[in-house]
Amino acid sequence: MKLDILAFGAHPDDVEMSAAGTLLAAAAAGKKIGIVDFTRGELGTRGTPVTRAEEAANASRILGLHARENLGLADGFFRNDREHQLPLIAALRRYQPDVVLCNAITDRHPDHGRGAQLASDACFLSGLRMIETLGEDGQPQLPWRPRVVYHYIQDRQLPSDFVVDITPHWVKKWESIQAYQTQFFNPSLDQPQTYLSSQEFGKFMEARAREFGHLIGVEFGEGFTRQRPVGVREISDLI
Repeated sequence: MKLDILAFGAHPDDVEMSAAGTLLAAAAAGKKIGIVDFTRGELGTRGTPVTRAEEAANASRILGLHARENLGLADGFFRNDREHQLPLIAALRRYQPDVVLCNAITDRHPDHGRGAQLASDACFLSGLRMIETLGEDGQPQLPWRPRVVYHYIQDRQLPSDFVVDITPHWVKKWESIQAYQTQFFNPSLDQPQTYLSSQEFGKFMEARAREFGHLIGVEFGEGFTRQRPVGVREISDLI
């Protein structure tokens, strides 16, 4: 299946927290959207890989994703090398996205920065025909390079290069985050408390979205950075 937008995340819930509104806005405009998670989040203090997979499936239904898969890389220990680039290249060639969204270029969790560079490099390498990968049918895949790669902003605040208005989609984005019942504030769950599971962190996520929205004169927004200039065909395309 060819997707218009493919979002990469080092962990299940990375995309929901930082780019779900953008995916929902794209889907509302008729775009096909998908997510590829690198790891199962097996090093997380709360939940298990099984519950994380169930939560990701629930979030996928809320977001109306056309595709989602998990590459099963090692949480906390994947690297930006050939061994880890090849599964990403195969996924890029499988879904042939025009736009790729990926982790923040630097962040509190070291997997995020590594994931950002891994995804960015894989997007370039995926366009080289001399790199051979096989599809699910066992046949050689054709080269594919996305038109653009953008990095969503996560825990650490970074200067945004552009902000997407997600105001109409905030409620559904929040529902997709709450699908991860083991990871975020849930007073009925008897598990160790973490940085993410506090009630204050939920307030922070809403405040961050409001801050991004404020920058462009709307209620809620999601911010992104990019490694090359954003191009427009006509100046009034910018708001």
